[in-house]
Amino acid sequence: MPAISHGDVRIHYALGGREDGELLVLSNSLGSNLRMWSKVLPRLEAVYRVLRFDTRGHGTSSVPPGPYTLDQLGHDVLSLLDDLGMDRVNFCGLSLGGAVGMWLAIHEPQRLRRLVLANTAARFASPAFWDERISTVRQCGMEVISIATLSRWFTLQYRETHAEELRQIHTMIASTDPDGYCACCAFLREMDLRTCIPSIHVPALVIAGTHDQSTPPSDGRLLADTLPDSHYIELDASHLSAWECAGEFADAVLSFLGGRRNG
Repeated sequence: MPAISHGDVRIHYALGGREDGELLVLSNSLGSNLRMWSKVLPRLEAVYRVLRFDTRGHGTSSVPPGPYTLDQLGHDVLSLLDDLGMDRVNFCGLSLGGAVGMWLAIHEPQRLRRLVLANTAARFASPAFWDERISTVRQCGMEVISIATLSRWFTLQYRETHAEELRQIHTMIASTDPDGYCACCAFLREMDLRTCIPSIHVPALVIAGTHDQSTPPSDGRLLADTLPDSHYIELDASHLSAWECAGEFADAVLSFLGGRRNG
């Protein structure tokens, strides 16, 4: 897989889809890698030039010392776009990836055409929640977290009927570097964009999951109500809606982006 390097970090990425398509960047959730988009990728790549990447500390990207900051993750994306010669892009981020998308829309709005914020929030869980999560990973490793994460990412009905898919996701989470995971948890513990998001004027689609416990619909509605130019939809899913409701997720993204192509 190709990679770009800047400073002390190496970011691995995958680029595919229509060579003449408008650019669409996909940004991952905490504890995942670029394969979390596998179920929506065929639909999106049929229309767009799609860039996926592994967030620092995740997948096959490097794991520089933490804690990380949202500024660092945002500049990782900018460096990737600059290295690939990409000026303006559509951006779709889920959970942690949505936070990165908000940072870009606040600090570098000229780089974005449209923004999809899926299963995310301007302010995540309490500091105590993240302290406990970091402590669990430090003491027990990623295996315990990966099992607990499956119950938050998918509804019970989906878990009971998609055993093989759940094994794939379990492996993805469990293989995440614990240092990289904790370094991202540390900045999520401190992150609060609630006073900043009214300044976002990039057209935005907010996607929430009806059964999402990590970023419940109330978080999505708060984003949609605060962003000046936004549209809100809710899917019958838990946290990883791009996987559990892949068809509906792809439909929503394609409809919002308009299926446009360059030229």
